[in-house]
Amino acid sequence: MKFVVFTLGCKVNKYESCSMMRKLADNGFEVSDKLEYADAYIINTCSVTAEADKKSRQAVSRVLKYNPDALVYIMGCSSQNDFMQFAGKPNIRLISGVASKCGMLDNIMSGISPLNEPPCLMARLPDEYEDEPIPFPSKTRGLLKVQDGCNNFCSYCIIPHLRGRSRSRALDSVLSEAKIQAEYTKELVVTGINISAYGKDIGITLTDLVNKLSEVNVRKRFGSLECAAIDEGLLAAMKRADFCDHFHLSLQSGSDAVLKAMNRKYDCKTFLQKIDLIRKYFPDAGITTDIICGFPAETEENHKETVEFVKKAAFSGGHVFVYSKREGTPAAKLPQIENSVKEGRAAEISALIAKSEKQFMEQRKSKVYPVYLENIEDGESVGYTSNYIKVYCDCQKEKEIVNLKLGEIYKEGVKAYE
Repeated sequence: MKFVVFTLGCKVNKYESCSMMRKLADNGFEVSDKLEYADAYIINTCSVTAEADKKSRQAVSRVLKYNPDALVYIMGCSSQNDFMQFAGKPNIRLISGVASKCGMLDNIMSGISPLNEPPCLMARLPDEYEDEPIPFPSKTRGLLKVQDGCNNFCSYCIIPHLRGRSRSRALDSVLSEAKIQAEYTKELVVTGINISAYGKDIGITLTDLVNKLSEVNVRKRFGSLECAAIDEGLLAAMKRADFCDHFHLSLQSGSDAVLKAMNRKYDCKTFLQKIDLIRKYFPDAGITTDIICGFPAETEENHKETVEFVKKAAFSGGHVFVYSKREGTPAAKLPQIENSVKEGRAAEISALIAKSEKQFMEQRKSKVYPVYLENIEDGESVGYTSNYIKVYCDCQKEKEIVNLKLGEIYKEGVKAYE
């Protein structure tokens, strides 16, 4: 019997899907993460925006195009948020949520329930970190999940309500898996729902995690951090532990008034100070970000403040989102902004970030960087520098770190040469 595990959303979801694939394979099933013919499909859903919920619902129809008679199993954030949106869809045998995804495989593998009577089995969100099977080896960079849940409760975000309170993975467990994954990849991406909260619930710090991972002989990078996590101790530890000089810091807005309404725990001055501190330790650092445009009650003046902030920060890239109303969050009760206004603001910010990304790459032309060439696409080796410039090379190498000279802007990054 063949399973396809189809993943929507974040790196945490991807990690959890790879863990499920491992358990299925260990129990004798054929598994794949590609959308192709299978006997059964597990859809690991996302609910970070309304659009993510929509794509999660549409995924049922997508998989059934490959096999109209397939069994379909739903889990993840979108079904945790509203399982009824999936209940009437064809071929669904089980609807579960966020907790105990690998535990739900026992029910799936036992073939529970007849068609047209999909049970909804929502496991209780745990109080402590749930260890999962070590995931299938990554084809490129390995994902290393160290934390789950979030205590921040930003006013626009539904995820803390779905994922639960912050839970940190034990250091020994992290290290054990990291050493195994290092046999298959030359780079590990440390991920979690809120990595910056790592250790607070178990009496250690993020710096302790970095120091422990220094024992693993591959390069490492963080998936995303809050600016409050950045301090001299962490940055010094990252330099010693072969962490990449790439920092993804979620800004969300360049207006202090909007940040306060979002329930973010910093102001713009602090964020810029953290950027300066990073560049003190990592002068060549790539700093990317997330920005939400059109947050409720964001004025035109607030938007202009974000425009000016983006110019000052000189980000090397980023993701720009149109605000998505999430019922059950405080922001959903605020006066909403017209979609056309939100989209216009997002387009302006996107253009600014694209411009600063291009400048970041052009300023590094002719410099030599170690590039992790992950795979070959359309006859070219593709990978990333440590500061997260996407590189294309004709050298026909993959899963190797190669010193390359950066050249001209090309496709989504730069052309590079041996």
